[in-house]
Amino acid sequence: MTLLDIRQRSGYLFLAVILGHVLLISAQVNSARGVPVLEAVTFGIFSEVQRTLSGGLSGIQNVWSGYIGLRHVKAENDELKRQLAAAQVTGQEQRALADRARGFAALLELRQHVKLSTAAAEIIGGAASADFLTLTIDKGTRDGLRPDMAVIAPAGVVGRIVVPSARSAKVQLLTDRNAAAGAIVERTRAQGVVVGAGEDRLQMEYVSEVADVVAGDVVVTSGIEGVYPKGFVIGRVETVEKSGTAYKRITVRPAVDFSSLEEALVVLTPTPAKEAGQGVQE
Repeated sequence: MTLLDIRQRSGYLFLAVILGHVLLISAQVNSARGVPVLEAVTFGIFSEVQRTLSGGLSGIQNVWSGYIGLRHVKAENDELKRQLAAAQVTGQEQRALADRARGFAALLELRQHVKLSTAAAEIIGGAASADFLTLTIDKGTRDGLRPDMAVIAPAGVVGRIVVPSARSAKVQLLTDRNAAAGAIVERTRAQGVVVGAGEDRLQMEYVSEVADVVAGDVVVTSGIEGVYPKGFVIGRVETVEKSGTAYKRITVRPAVDFSSLEEALVVLTPTPAKEAGQGVQE
């Protein structure tokens, strides 16, 4: 063992002895409050340690409580969002049912008003091509449908059956370029033929140049072609122009909005013109 090590150990021992004397003296000497100095110092140190630990634990507890609270709030928000989404879906379903009920009510009123044998049908498909304006209904030959039966809606004329199958049928819209119907101007009884223009308009042809026809006049079916019963609304006159020396060129806006059509009636009762034609053939 070297001399330096001996001196270091002696120094440590001396410091330990001095510290021991100080502690003994502190334990025996009382403070102004009558508490030993050593106890007061020890209590102060430990109280600060406890305060620090308590503050840390309190902070951790607050953070944990905040986290639990946030989780609870998030769960409540998620549940409220779910309930709101369910309520919105329910509201949409109720509105759809109300709209459908109104549509069927209008169809029922029309069915009672026309006094004809009819079959109610729902629209289940639209035209595959803009060149052929058709729609498909959910009734067919097993429901008594045949070609050239008229299809009507509460607003007016829709078209005619062209291809029926057992459970469905294709309807040619009156606006199709190959469609036509005998027509009369309701106000003046001026007669002509309404033909499809391939869009959302109709043309009324073969109306005499001297006929009294103005914009806003209502155009109805005449029944002469044997497909459509007489008196059903086709549309309103939109424009009237001269077309040569004999006829007027008349544009008619259809009464039916084909883009929003959901239900229709198929007229099963033959028109007088069709019955007369069948009688001649027999």
